[in-house]
Amino acid sequence: MYIQEESEQMAKYLLRTEEVYRVDSESEAQELIEEAKQDAYTLTKYNCEYHERKAKGEVVDSWYRVSLKRTFSEEKEPAGYTYITYTD
Repeated sequence: MYIQEESEQMAKYLLRTEEVYRVDSESEAQELIEEAKQDAYTLTKYNCEYHERKAKGEVVDSWYRVSLKRTFSEEKEPAGYTYITYTD
């Protein structure tokens, strides 16, 4: 059994994330995707889906769900540390 000593640091690399957003309009969805394409990280996949909520056959709410998959580093050869901060 191997016990890690205090002086040894475990390397942690953030490789990729998937973010899911809800926006009100198709133009907001496209703007969000375009902003993600301009980001410093690689946008590996994105998707935009229209959704409706119905009650008694009538549409009571509608929105677009935007999914963004970003790659920060390759798993075989990570290229440094990535720090993510979330704000309101």
